[in-house]
Amino acid sequence: MMPDLTCYLVLDEALCGPIGMVETARRAVDGGAGVVQLRMKDATTAERIAAGRAIQAAIGTRAAFVVNDDVDAAEALHADGVHVGQGDTPPQAVRARIGADRLLGLSVETEAHARAVDAGLVDYVGVGPVRATATKPGHAAPTGWDGLARIIAAAPVPAVAIGGVTAEDSARAVAAGATGLAVVSAICGQPDPEAAARAIFARVSTATEAHA
Repeated sequence: MMPDLTCYLVLDEALCGPIGMVETARRAVDGGAGVVQLRMKDATTAERIAAGRAIQAAIGTRAAFVVNDDVDAAEALHADGVHVGQGDTPPQAVRARIGADRLLGLSVETEAHARAVDAGLVDYVGVGPVRATATKPGHAAPTGWDGLARIIAAAPVPAVAIGGVTAEDSARAVAAGATGLAVVSAICGQPDPEAAARAIFARVSTATEAHA
């Protein structure tokens, strides 16, 4: 079942700072985050599993828990899903591993990427980066809002906007066709992750109602 994509948290260990990933996840889910993605690009599978277990214990079943790229870690954790980028494990291979009942998300950066999405394999896409962002070095050129709208229009599955987006961008993201915002620094490292998540959830929800 598709989780609530309104507020999608991508955890960054360094950005979470003294609050830490576990407490950031807990508070963000308290504030309405419907998905928590563990993205630890430089960690080992064992490290991702250890971190994932702690995060799962903190959020329970209140939000979907997704692992970035590491299918072995996702399997060990019985995660709700896996998210991959264009240079990661191909969606076909991931779906073959995780089966039909788990989520599979895919990052797309261009209209060609979006048109190539197989809705029989992929459940949702993360589209961006909308803006340049320091949380993902070497990212693709920013899409901007017009580019975001074009890419989402080409995608056959629900989309979240990612890349330097904040609660203030909710109306523009929804107008571009986004179902929600996928954020890193807008929650990680904020003094009150719960309030940050609540603001995103509320503003995206309001924009979605107004746009309906």
